[in-house]
Amino acid sequence: MTRAGGDTTGAPRWGGTALLRPGVLALTGSIGTTDVHAHHAVQILTATTPLTVRDGHGIGHRGTKVVVPADAPHRIEVGAQEGTVVFLEPESLPGRSAHLRAVHSGWTVAPVLTSTRRRTLAAVVDELVEHLAPVLTGDGATPRHPAVDDALRLLPSLVAAGPVSGTDLAAQVGLSVSRLTHLFTDQVGIPLRRYVLWSRLRLAVMRVQAGDDLTGAAHGAGFADSAHLTRTTREMFGLAPSVLSRHVSWDLEAGL
Repeated sequence: MTRAGGDTTGAPRWGGTALLRPGVLALTGSIGTTDVHAHHAVQILTATTPLTVRDGHGIGHRGTKVVVPADAPHRIEVGAQEGTVVFLEPESLPGRSAHLRAVHSGWTVAPVLTSTRRRTLAAVVDELVEHLAPVLTGDGATPRHPAVDDALRLLPSLVAAGPVSGTDLAAQVGLSVSRLTHLFTDQVGIPLRRYVLWSRLRLAVMRVQAGDDLTGAAHGAGFADSAHLTRTTREMFGLAPSVLSRHVSWDLEAGL
């Protein structure tokens, strides 16, 4: 998966397996090079050999663990034949935690992200999220409000049907929209509107994997057209959905 022509002869190329759930996109396999770009998701990279990520100021960040903050221009100058990349929603608790660590402590002072060898990608992601936002996963986590559980059950069919109205969803679960959005962010760890967007991306990838072209997948997931879907994936991850679909086998978890 190269970003706008980042292919270099002899260099590792993007490929492997991926996991997608609301707030998290994770890939394990080979990590390719990219051109300069920026994306909204926080990016955590780890590899068995040192990576080099050059930021928008020309400073190289080299190590086996690198964190790229949200919206930071960068390019992967040296990739790796074996590694893991995790993109986190920056408005989520783990994403915000990783972003602040990179901003305040440097890109190579990375959160714990262990190898996927002999472990599933889902287990690695779960460990990372627990490390970054233990309140979401620890024994002391507050039980979800029944209305939040109801909203989570309703959202897949609502997303598939078209635009999702927070006001309508709140009415269906018996809360005011302000109360629902507050509870949802607090107890799910990601704002409702961002959860809906990640759910649309997941649905689009599911449809591509089922055989739809990008236009059909985009319309089926509630995007205006394939250009809208492509813009969204580039803005969030620096990647095009067509490249992801071609070179990656997907594990499409519902997640939360």
